[in-house]
Amino acid sequence: QVQLVESGGGLVQAGGSLRLSCAASGRTFSRYAMGWFRQAPGKEREFVAGISRSGGNSDYADSVKGRFTISRDNAKSTVYLQMNSLKPEDTAVYYCAAEVGSSYAYTEPSYDYWGQGTQVTVSS
Repeated sequence: QVQLVESGGGLVQAGGSLRLSCAASGRTFSRYAMGWFRQAPGKEREFVAGISRSGGNSDYADSVKGRFTISRDNAKSTVYLQMNSLKPEDTAVYYCAAEVGSSYAYTEPSYDYWGQGTQVTVSS
């Protein structure tokens, strides 16, 4: 079992930045590839970013490429999502997820554990 707890969400103006953190406890963090997803009101949850177990590989949704950066610190059992140049359309609940495997996946069913989410609201 892995427990995931997100933090760092909040209210920010368009163009601003936030850094989300997801702290893991339980099994060895480095066993898991990690992903960030988000769900806006009235929409399905969507993939935002993923990072491999080692941190050597990552990928992003087209909508956030060049603005968001995913990283991880296996010594701290934490994955981060640095979000810059935020837009109102980035408003959503952001979730981190863990997958048993070396590399990340793009779809929800591939992930084994989920956090409770953290709200990000970007005002125009």
